[in-house]
Amino acid sequence: MSYQFEGNLLGEETALTLSGGWGQYWIAFLRVITGWWFFHAGVTKLITDGLNFTYAPAYLKGMSNTVVGPLATFLATDAAWLVKAGVPLFETLIGLGLLFGVLTRLAAFGGVFFMTLFWTGNAAFGHGLVNGDLMGLLLFATMIVFAAGRYYGLDAIIEKTAFVKQHPRLRYLLG
Repeated sequence: MSYQFEGNLLGEETALTLSGGWGQYWIAFLRVITGWWFFHAGVTKLITDGLNFTYAPAYLKGMSNTVVGPLATFLATDAAWLVKAGVPLFETLIGLGLLFGVLTRLAAFGGVFFMTLFWTGNAAFGHGLVNGDLMGLLLFATMIVFAAGRYYGLDAIIEKTAFVKQHPRLRYLLG
């Protein structure tokens, strides 16, 4: 596997591409596994609780003494209706996006948001700063950096459409 860097890392646009089958297979595999993980978590909540996942606001209230305490408190109180419905729905959609490689970067950004809340919410860090939540966060970040939807995902097809060619900034959400 070779990596090709284009541009200046100190300010200009930079491209990171994988060449060779094994690297592409591995990124696609990580994308699908990460997608299944979130899809399963979300659809399980949808099956058991529907769009009323009441544990989410309670979990966020427990984060009041963490770095993201003000955001967590706002989400748990003022936006509890959104959190109850949003957690299972967004987890499912993030998972589907990664499974099929559609809007992969957007889905992975959502995963980074969730995993950042999980990582800081479990701030006891009984196993140190490096734990499963940080590993999940890094998986989602990897999907963004390597534009994982371009490897055996539908984003590779969508990016070739005339609409995306006319609006090239959409590629930041795809891939």
